[in-house]
Amino acid sequence: MNYELFCTFAPVMKISVFQNISRWLAANASLTVIAVAVFTFFVPDAFNWVRGNTQTVILGIIMLTMGLTLTTQDFRILAKRPLDIFVGACAQFIIMPCVAYLLVYVFHLEPALALGILLVGCCPGGVSSNIMSYLCHGDVAFSVGMTCASTLLAPVMTPLLMELTAGQIIEIDTIGMFLNILIVTIIPVGLGCFLNYTYSKKECFPTIQSLMPGLSVICLACIVGGVISTVHDDLVARGLILFLWTFAVVFCHNTLGYLMGWMSGRLARFNTAKKRTISIEVGMQNAGLATVLAGTFFAAQPLAVLPCAISCAWHSISGTILAGLFLQFDKRKSE
Repeated sequence: MNYELFCTFAPVMKISVFQNISRWLAANASLTVIAVAVFTFFVPDAFNWVRGNTQTVILGIIMLTMGLTLTTQDFRILAKRPLDIFVGACAQFIIMPCVAYLLVYVFHLEPALALGILLVGCCPGGVSSNIMSYLCHGDVAFSVGMTCASTLLAPVMTPLLMELTAGQIIEIDTIGMFLNILIVTIIPVGLGCFLNYTYSKKECFPTIQSLMPGLSVICLACIVGGVISTVHDDLVARGLILFLWTFAVVFCHNTLGYLMGWMSGRLARFNTAKKRTISIEVGMQNAGLATVLAGTFFAAQPLAVLPCAISCAWHSISGTILAGLFLQFDKRKSE
């Protein structure tokens, strides 16, 4: 009898273990990514396999996990709240590229690092921004709508903006970039949405969805590990100065994104929840996509991936800090 009970509950126990791991990874995404980056710095060969097509497939899996969490109701937001989404999309694709362009000249960045920060600025909003909006009592529906809109616009807007901001540094393969973003973002997200729509009523589907956050963090950590492996020799040769200089640019880009995102919401006369959301959505970029694009289209400039990799980790950390500050503000206000 005990054996029969064990056989019955063992699969459930195994799944619950993976669910707990997934929740832990989602709650400690920044720590996980940083730990992998540090490990790879000392053992650079560990992630040598994360290059080229492998890197693209991994990002596709991240976007698939995003699609598996989206429902038709999420896309209806685009039609129900067109003005909000329009303001958010304009802020996303105007503020971040312009700030990146300004920082390139203020910091006198070398071409490779300039390409990296410009690429981060021209990419759509990050997937984890939805979680941050939820944590700080923002408008989660608006956050999901902005993420959907910026992701759908990315195949056109990212190559176009890169041509405008980085065309003087290097020749931009706009058609190739359009097709790459289409394949690595829109198709996986679309497939995930289709699976969600088709199988959402199946008993096992919520369990599958609960494992997706952890899988997404693991994939992002692998991408960052691949980047550190690529730029390892440059980091060793040029030391801490290269890292700190690049981090300073990423920090300024991200922080100004939060501030100007908030101001754009204020100009649009949004309420507090929507101002918090647009601030987070504008400041947090899909740095994973930027990393893959840098490795694919700027392979001759290996340092281009460094700002993207640093952004992968820092955006999660800063988003958590900002959400905490918003909550502290609410607490003090209620007192």
